[in-house]
Amino acid sequence: AFSVESGVTALFGPSGSGKTTVLKAISGLLHPDHGKIDIAGRSVFDREKGINVPTHKRQVGYVFQDARLFPHLTVKGNLEYAYKFADRGRKLDRKIVDLLGIGPLLERRIDGLSGGERQRVAIARALFSDPKILLLDEPMAALDEPRKREIFPYLERLRDEAGLPIIYVSHSLSEVARLASQIATLKDGKMASFGATSDVMSNPTLVQDLGIRTAGSVLRAQVENHFPDGISELRTSVGSLFIPSVTAPLESIINLRILARDVIISLSKPENISALNILPAKVVSIKKGEGPGTIVELASGEDRILARITSRSAETLGLSVNTPCFAIIKSLSINPGEVWT
Repeated sequence: AFSVESGVTALFGPSGSGKTTVLKAISGLLHPDHGKIDIAGRSVFDREKGINVPTHKRQVGYVFQDARLFPHLTVKGNLEYAYKFADRGRKLDRKIVDLLGIGPLLERRIDGLSGGERQRVAIARALFSDPKILLLDEPMAALDEPRKREIFPYLERLRDEAGLPIIYVSHSLSEVARLASQIATLKDGKMASFGATSDVMSNPTLVQDLGIRTAGSVLRAQVENHFPDGISELRTSVGSLFIPSVTAPLESIINLRILARDVIISLSKPENISALNILPAKVVSIKKGEGPGTIVELASGEDRILARITSRSAETLGLSVNTPCFAIIKSLSINPGEVWT
């Protein structure tokens, strides 16, 4: 069981783990064998009490991967269709239109929209129905990278300004890290973990559930300097971190995700190497995987950093809990897409 408040809660897990099943149960498209579901304090499903509110009366906004817009209607026509489910007048809500940047699209036909534009219209249509909760089922899965970059700022605005609980299903840890304040991981139809996104992502015991190749940790830092050679300096709890240039203003707080595979561990502070980021750290835990890899959890100041190294390297270094060391991170290994405000 889990509860969600205003903001984004991500459902994450492999195909077949039950993510879409959860959304269908919330929306009423699927009827669980047991349990109960409350939306905005109202019981919409309770097997023991025999409560099962129909889908169209649950006040749920549902956006699918493929938008599912009406091709014979204009964008405005698609939005107006949602009025029949809303407790509102017939006037177009400019706040929603402006929030998703679809004003210039209102008279366009659906077949003339890009994939990103269609998804924005689909989200707007869901909001026009006055939902108490918004369900987004992998809304960017069918989009190419340019379209994903196009739609992401709108999703962030939606999270910050809509004032709605949003459940977001995704296979992408990058999307989850950037959008969600909390995450529920699913495995074999059951919830494996639930908590703050930064805590779950930095938990070495959950690496297998999150995906070994994309495992990493989320850090918060302050923008300290921008240099003309394309490098920005961040201030972390333990010192400076240099990354490819970011557009965030000086003194602003940003988040960044560091992949475990991009972290090297050294027992002594190296000299005369090209890596700009050498952070003092201490081993917190060591978790050996099924293969040749080992996940090492490091404490660096107030931050937690995960490093994925071979088990042979861990043994050669003699790593154990409380071993002092240095975490080495190449500046260029930090993808700009893994940095956000």
